[in-house]
Amino acid sequence: MRHHLLIFIFILQQFDFNSQVVADYSNPEHWMISPQDDTSLHKAFISDTSLLSYADVFYVYPTVYLNKKEKDWNVSIDNKEQRERAINVTRLQASAWAESGRMFVPFYSQAHIRSYTKLEEGGRKALLKAYTDVKNAFQFYLDHYNNGRPIILAGHSQGSTHLMLLIKDFFDEKELQKQLICAYMPGIGLKEDEFKSIPLLTKGDQIGGFVAWNTFKRRYKTKKYNDWYKGTACINPVTWDRSAYSKRSLHQGFLFWDEKMYEQAFKTHLVDGAVWISIPHVPFRSLSFTLKDYHIGDVNLFWKDIRLNSKNRIQTYKNSHDAEAANN
Repeated sequence: MRHHLLIFIFILQQFDFNSQVVADYSNPEHWMISPQDDTSLHKAFISDTSLLSYADVFYVYPTVYLNKKEKDWNVSIDNKEQRERAINVTRLQASAWAESGRMFVPFYSQAHIRSYTKLEEGGRKALLKAYTDVKNAFQFYLDHYNNGRPIILAGHSQGSTHLMLLIKDFFDEKELQKQLICAYMPGIGLKEDEFKSIPLLTKGDQIGGFVAWNTFKRRYKTKKYNDWYKGTACINPVTWDRSAYSKRSLHQGFLFWDEKMYEQAFKTHLVDGAVWISIPHVPFRSLSFTLKDYHIGDVNLFWKDIRLNSKNRIQTYKNSHDAEAANN
């Protein structure tokens, strides 16, 4: 009996139940969406396929690793629960760019939400670990799929954090900047001069730079606003410029949790580092009063605005390069 018990203990010791699976982007299982393993996650949102053969979209999903009971700083990319959450978010967020090009979405060993408030206690290391996955996924994409195609970068919250680092490593003062249409990075505080050669775009048809915004309620002057967003780069994602105000009639569409589009749902006001909006005209409107800010909706609140703007920028890029080719 003792002999069998020792064998059982030995077998258990061979397994690390808290181990992290190392990301390998040659493995289709480590991609949520790629041409090699297209799950058609956004099929219901695509009616215009004209740009899918022209441009690529590299999307990084926001923080879904939120459970306060979790002790690990990073979640393994094969964690089923986290994968399901990431897929749900990606379906409703990244779909805003689904008509803008081939979609690439890697799973990554995401950092826990507490990483942002405990940077020195392990958060910085966790975020950099998560970024290493994103960086490796992007490098694999460049090596095996890009072939000189123009690129849109898209993300939200933690996803935007990783895109910021990605831009510094691959685009800022690099040859690849020529292929950048636009980087959409809502949900984090970016300085306007965050990059050396990648500017904040302040017109809706500009290319080769980034856009950012953070969404708040009218009473936006909270501790979060003062600590994270005041003084940061921000445009109005309805007008795509620095207009201080846009009326409801200009708002293109909010993709709500019921998966219905609500147009002309709110008016917007651009302030220092943020955009505050009026209470959206959607079902269960009263629930909006319980939210401290609208961070969770930074993308979906402007879903149709993003879709139209992204396609507009791609057309600008295409026209510019077609004209250049004709002159040569």
